[in-house]
Amino acid sequence: MKKLHFLLLGFFCIHMAYGQQDAQYTQFMFNKLALNPGYAVSSETPCISCLHRSQWVGLEGAPTSQSLNARFPMFKKRIGLGLSINHDKIGPTNSWNFSAIYAYKIPIGKGNLGIGLQGTLRSYSVAFTQTEAVVSGDATIPTMDLRKTLPNFGAGLYYQSETFYFGMSVPHFLNGDLSSFDFLLTNSDFSREELHAYAMAGMVFQLSETLRLKPALLIKHAKNSPLDLDINASLIFFDRFWVGATYRMGGLQNDSGESIDFLLQYQFTNAFKLGVAYDFTISKVRDYNSGTYELVLEYCLHDKNKGMLTNPRFF
Repeated sequence: MKKLHFLLLGFFCIHMAYGQQDAQYTQFMFNKLALNPGYAVSSETPCISCLHRSQWVGLEGAPTSQSLNARFPMFKKRIGLGLSINHDKIGPTNSWNFSAIYAYKIPIGKGNLGIGLQGTLRSYSVAFTQTEAVVSGDATIPTMDLRKTLPNFGAGLYYQSETFYFGMSVPHFLNGDLSSFDFLLTNSDFSREELHAYAMAGMVFQLSETLRLKPALLIKHAKNSPLDLDINASLIFFDRFWVGATYRMGGLQNDSGESIDFLLQYQFTNAFKLGVAYDFTISKVRDYNSGTYELVLEYCLHDKNKGMLTNPRFF
């Protein structure tokens, strides 16, 4: 059985190290719809992607996350509809987010601006019956599992041209109550959903006929926490094979960062690509795990008469 003190320690570390409740993704540049509803109108063809992340492998109760995203351009590609399903499990906590997304495309300059809205239902549970109290008979520990369903909504802007992209988003605005302790504590916001804000950007530089450089950046912020930052740089060979590395800020105070991450991706066909990533932990948590693994798959329908896909392959 999982010890309750591990659960409390996990919540404490998340608050101090990240201040974040949303799952994080090393391959964020290939999982944008989970972060920004404006991305739903970015592709020229219907696309579906899925991602699995096992964080801090070897640490009991460590986070595991899955993300399934689909986007569909409609009405002469001026409107994008999307569906995003995200699952995050940490110890005895379990969270499912189901989001329906609408985005509208506005041509601006040499690119397009996507304005997106999303409505979300969150199914949140804590399996207290699978925990073991450090102090037997502690009255603050529920004797039954906690289950809640919380509605929310979010918005995002996403601009994309042939050579760069930029986006800003707030996936959920409402501060839903996640706690079951209101009858015992005077602080009614002991546990609640906090607003998360994201900013993302990326560019593609042509270095030669067969080589491109693609830097990417993701900034994450939650209330009462410092900015969190992922800085990535990838080389793209023959428009098919990606090799990249990311530095992630974070970790506990005085740490040099949270992780250094390595990415590989291959475009097998015009429609199908696969990516893998490994995070090497550099924070103090490194002594208790063997790293983090991530796998992403994407399939996009395409017009065979038009040959290779364009922007969706890079952005």
